[in-house]
Amino acid sequence: MTQVPNVTLRNGKQIPQLGFGVFQIDPEETAKAVETALEIGYRHIDTAEMYGNEKQVGDGIRNSGIDRESVFVTSKLNNGFHRPDDARKAFEKTLTDLGTDYVDLFLIHWPLPTRYDGDFVSTWKTLEEFAADGRARNIGVSNFQPAHLDRLAEETDTVPAVNQIEVHPYFVNNEVWAYGREHAIPTEAWSPIAQGNVLEDPELQRIADAAGKSVAQVVLRWHIQRGNIIFPKSVTPERVKANFEIFDFELGSADVEAITALDKGEEGRTGPDPDTFDMIPD
Repeated sequence: MTQVPNVTLRNGKQIPQLGFGVFQIDPEETAKAVETALEIGYRHIDTAEMYGNEKQVGDGIRNSGIDRESVFVTSKLNNGFHRPDDARKAFEKTLTDLGTDYVDLFLIHWPLPTRYDGDFVSTWKTLEEFAADGRARNIGVSNFQPAHLDRLAEETDTVPAVNQIEVHPYFVNNEVWAYGREHAIPTEAWSPIAQGNVLEDPELQRIADAAGKSVAQVVLRWHIQRGNIIFPKSVTPERVKANFEIFDFELGSADVEAITALDKGEEGRTGPDPDTFDMIPD
């Protein structure tokens, strides 16, 4: 079986650099999709309370027959539950829905600086409780900007294990990515192929043709070589398998630089701006 490299977190624990994401996978399809991914060799599953499929992720892991300790499971706090007591109840529900007594990583999904009087610090301190009692083996953030991370550093005791942000060739998100490198906060890249928007790019096609790989495989390999943790999503078994087959080739430095140079800055962003995003699900 292909050996997926690990990224070592600040506390010495390790996270598989390639995982399987279940964003926008229908709950009815999720358990089977997770089973398929685990059968192919994935050992890292990324979900969230707002995805509405945590229970099915848990079902898929159990149905696979693979020991829970062998699967790295991440979930994220729903935007509607940032207040400490709400966060505690939401985390309990996450554990119940997943059918486990711990998660390997739990994240604040969005900073929501225009909500809750801008107070994401008390939310983070609540996650510190989950880490202290062992129910979250690691805690981190998602979509946090450098100013948000600076505030956590000034007002709390724990540096986030990771920061999960939008990153792909059209949106390298270099300021946030570089902050992570400088402060030993690994970057997890969501939307790693820009929701498919990069797949027709002629420069990526040229590199893919030379490598004998698909554009998606080349882009995922670019992420790996830049140190990003990724979890591409698909419900098509052939594509799930293809996304896993990115460790039998390597991009030259010129190709890595050429892909990075495709960055379009803010024009390339496909998701919301973390400084203004304030959506709370109904």
